[in-house]
Amino acid sequence: MRISHKRNIQRKLHKQKPLLTNTVSAAKNAQKVETAVVAEVVVASKPVVASKSAVTLTPKQQQVLDIIVKHTDGLNPKGIGLQAGQEDAKAASWATGALKKLIEERLVERIQMAGNKVLYKAL
Repeated sequence: MRISHKRNIQRKLHKQKPLLTNTVSAAKNAQKVETAVVAEVVVASKPVVASKSAVTLTPKQQQVLDIIVKHTDGLNPKGIGLQAGQEDAKAASWATGALKKLIEERLVERIQMAGNKVLYKAL
């Protein structure tokens, strides 16, 4: 590869400013633009608190939640997968992704049992 081509690629990857902005006024303008962009990002990134009714779930997550709600005493991931009709070998891994989202949304509670056993209950 030509060296000039490598430099151009590296400049694009690092998102460097063009080499022609070495003047003092151009540097000050660039700094003002950067601070304005940072201020806009800070304003736009306020956390949004979602209530339980506003949570949107995928069909798989909804299916896992329905299975957990039916079993009030708690259920392990393999049991959830088997209830959903998955194969014995894939049942636990199938349910794990949906369970993570449900725990994040505080719809399901994770209960650690002895050793590595875990039960999930609906809140």
